[in-house]
Amino acid sequence: MKTKRITIITIIIVIFGLINVYSSSHVWALYKYNDSLFFIKRQFLFACVGLIAMYVTSRIDYHIYLKYYKQIIIVCFILLGAVLIPGVGVVRGGSRSWFNLGIFALQPSELFKIAIIIYAAQYIDKHYKQMKKLSCALKLLAVVGAGFGLIMLQPDFGSGVVMVCAVIVMVIISPLPFGYFIGMGLLGILGIVGMVISAPYRLERILSYLDPWKDPLGSGFQMIQALYAIGPGGLLGVGFNNSIQKHFYLPEPQTDFIFAIVAEEYGFIGGVALIGLYFWLFKTILDVSKHVNDMFGSLLMVGIVSMIGIQTILNLGVVVGLFPVTGVTLPLMSYGGTSLMVTMISMGIVINISKNAHSVV
Repeated sequence: MKTKRITIITIIIVIFGLINVYSSSHVWALYKYNDSLFFIKRQFLFACVGLIAMYVTSRIDYHIYLKYYKQIIIVCFILLGAVLIPGVGVVRGGSRSWFNLGIFALQPSELFKIAIIIYAAQYIDKHYKQMKKLSCALKLLAVVGAGFGLIMLQPDFGSGVVMVCAVIVMVIISPLPFGYFIGMGLLGILGIVGMVISAPYRLERILSYLDPWKDPLGSGFQMIQALYAIGPGGLLGVGFNNSIQKHFYLPEPQTDFIFAIVAEEYGFIGGVALIGLYFWLFKTILDVSKHVNDMFGSLLMVGIVSMIGIQTILNLGVVVGLFPVTGVTLPLMSYGGTSLMVTMISMGIVINISKNAHSVV
């Protein structure tokens, strides 16, 4: 029952995402490409491939990832390094984060997020009793730190934060004493402060988050326009395809700020309904994870739902002004081929694991 629920909710969010990618992008697509369907055609293709990939991974025994975890993590590390090479990696929005594969661009940091979760799940499963010692946990965190460092060289701060936080959630449920997390948290805060100070554009984002009206036409522009979209939505919204902000006010609204258009067109009720769907999905996955037959599968499930859940919270928080702009997509909703397909592959893995939770599915 819960396996079907996970599948159905995922597909509903993807379909709703397609509807809103069209609504939020067709004005910009017509202006830029002389084709109002440019973005939705591509996203529809990504969604179809993603559905096939989700079905395939839902049929593959998840223990195969335990068998080949070394090969998976090594390939993803190689891809993270290769994308930094000029002429190999493609620069978009100031970040060298993509491989140009013709009809679409591949973002290796998205692949690395699922690879590091697989690696962390097998590591904690294999060293569960030893995880009481900080030295054992640090070996895992060293691998995570190496991946985070490569992602930051692109730079892609948002993806790096999501990846690190997802692994930390997995480590929290290990036997590692909670007191160690206080020290690691302080070190993490110091590290973030250092990264913000070292990069002027990150400092600008922090300042614009604190007071977007200080630079309303510069660093604060996107946040202000997102709030201008959410505000007029009111309780029931202005109606499907009636958004004003998508008319060249909110930059590329089909990507990171798609929730602003959802809130404008469907209002508070629509926004809460979408958030409710995500919450229902995450709660269902966590409930199932408690009944999985083996620790690796349970940890893998927790890691995946943490990755998707943290990214969802981060994206929604940015759109409504709770967090500084980070550049992460809204999972299953935002325009973006790699993000959508990797998330759907991850959901396929979750569905396969849930089949082993016989008492609840």
